[in-house]
Amino acid sequence: MLTKSKKVIVNDTMQKKYSYLLVEPVGKNFDPLFRPDLTPKEMLELGVFGGRYMTDCKKEFPRSWFTKAKLSPDKKNPKLNFFKVDASQPLSVWKEKGWIYKDDPRGWFQWYCRYYMGRRIPKEDERQIKRHRAMVRHVMQIRNKCRRGDVSCNTRQRQALLHWGYDSRKM
Repeated sequence: MLTKSKKVIVNDTMQKKYSYLLVEPVGKNFDPLFRPDLTPKEMLELGVFGGRYMTDCKKEFPRSWFTKAKLSPDKKNPKLNFFKVDASQPLSVWKEKGWIYKDDPRGWFQWYCRYYMGRRIPKEDERQIKRHRAMVRHVMQIRNKCRRGDVSCNTRQRQALLHWGYDSRKM
């Protein structure tokens, strides 16, 4: 049980001197509407975002998240993704659509990592949880189109679901 808040200070290529408080225990006390299938560590180990995500911010998160993570520090490499396909839009598209929250310039996964660690920002948490839950339409498309366990069906959509914490290998 977390007895007092811990302050995290971030200094990476996208944020300098940004800080936040961890007010919940790691991996605990999630909103009841937010039940991702995968932890950030599991996502990084499976292969998400072409390995390009999180390569410069390892100090912010537990070392164990990166021991088996599939990372590509120089450029995105879709072959590192679990389904070996590119299922990402550029960050510029996310910014154009207004999907980026000022405190999480890398997007949803950065928000999820920080939420998982215990940061809470109620209004932003609600927004991101709604976005996560909206991905269920892709889950339903896979379930309606693909045979259960046929991971060769709709690989791009399955990879996108992995990016959102849904374990599409089991659909």
